[in-house]
Amino acid sequence: MKNMQASTFPLADSMRRLGTESAFVVLARAKALEAQGRSIIHLEIGEPDFDTPEHIKQAAIESLRANRTHYTPAAGIAELRSAIAKYVQQTRGVSVLPDQVVVAPGAKPIIAAVLMALLNPDDEVIIPDPAYPAYRSIVTYVGARPVSLPLLESRDFRFEIDALEAAITPKTKILVLNSPHNPTGGILTAEDISAIAAIVRKHDLLVISDEIYSRHAYDRAFASYYGLAAMPERTVLIDGCSKAWAMTGWRLGFGVMPLSIAEAATALILNTVSCTATFVQDAAIAALTGPDEPVQEMHDEFLRRRRLLVDGLNAIPGVTCRMPGGAFYVFPNVSAIEPDDLKLADYLLNEAGVATLGGSTFGPHGKGFLRLSYANSEENLHEALRRMRAALATYKRS
Repeated sequence: MKNMQASTFPLADSMRRLGTESAFVVLARAKALEAQGRSIIHLEIGEPDFDTPEHIKQAAIESLRANRTHYTPAAGIAELRSAIAKYVQQTRGVSVLPDQVVVAPGAKPIIAAVLMALLNPDDEVIIPDPAYPAYRSIVTYVGARPVSLPLLESRDFRFEIDALEAAITPKTKILVLNSPHNPTGGILTAEDISAIAAIVRKHDLLVISDEIYSRHAYDRAFASYYGLAAMPERTVLIDGCSKAWAMTGWRLGFGVMPLSIAEAATALILNTVSCTATFVQDAAIAALTGPDEPVQEMHDEFLRRRRLLVDGLNAIPGVTCRMPGGAFYVFPNVSAIEPDDLKLADYLLNEAGVATLGGSTFGPHGKGFLRLSYANSEENLHEALRRMRAALATYKRS
């Protein structure tokens, strides 16, 4: 009998251009070690370790009991799109229409739909480097060209404005921004945003501003590109419920964009996932309109953990770590110990039982760094630091 599992039926050429997300790859490896009885501290995955607030879960339960389990419009239910429009007005100071809002099962499908709707082969997209892998993956998948914009450790992982101007060519169509930033925790300043907006106007670019970590800014008030640039006609805002309300598994993301792009993105959502679960959308309304204390409590806890982890990493010989301005990641420089960050991350997982990510998985300018999430308990962070210090003290370069 023919072995169908070993079929060599050819895949599309485009699949060779599609990347992956290393956090989930390392998570699977870490879980496999746990299944063998190993103790693993998870600092690799980017999700809050808090439970979803009770009022949000209650809204979903009530929605299920009301049998709100049927199809919805592809762009989302009217009540949620209106709530998002009001939330954007409150948090960014920009008035938008509900028709500009597109809802999807997570922010990632919104990012993919916008890029797929806008890009032709050979178009260029400027992407901060290092960066969330999905940007580059989708750009290359559709045959467009990602252009790296180096983030500098010396500037707290912000790029040089002159470097942005120099990266622009006649083929440049889109600039991707992510602040607070994954993986570095870097954050744009109001001055950065003003300078970037001037360049965007000059070169007639579209900006995709991924602000999913907007509720996790620590040392100063969050500076929103979408709000401060005040160019909704040439900006796509990416946000969602995963990070602020600890709703990663619920899968609820949204984008706010010009109407023509919203219509195109909605068509792609319709043709791929149809719609987002109704009861999840009802839960999102509760998140956006309900009490904000749970979000602030998470923010304050992350603030304490940030200091603990940064101070602990800087106390390890050979490791230096900048204080991140936002998100819940640190991005320590480990090049003095081992320039091959992937090798070092593998060593820490297997020898110390600490799951981290190599910085180069986020782009070539992440080489020599590790990404660690502090979405874990203080007890586990202390233990991770103890294990790392012991393991790195005996590490030998080959």
